[in-house]
Amino acid sequence: MRKKSDLPTKLCLCCGLPFTWRKKWERDWATVKYCSKRCQRTGKKHHVTLRETPPSAATNY
Repeated sequence: MRKKSDLPTKLCLCCGLPFTWRKKWERDWATVKYCSKRCQRTGKKHHVTLRETPPSAATNY
């Protein structure tokens, strides 16, 4: 049995957050790009580049 920390991870192309391997992605892990259905829907419109500053620091009031 594998530990969760030993599972492979990827970065979501939409939100940029890391997500880990799931059993349901076993056959097509190489093609998985998004962490959720929501990111899959919106990710095709907006690809996020990795941010150098956190989002809270980037907002100007």
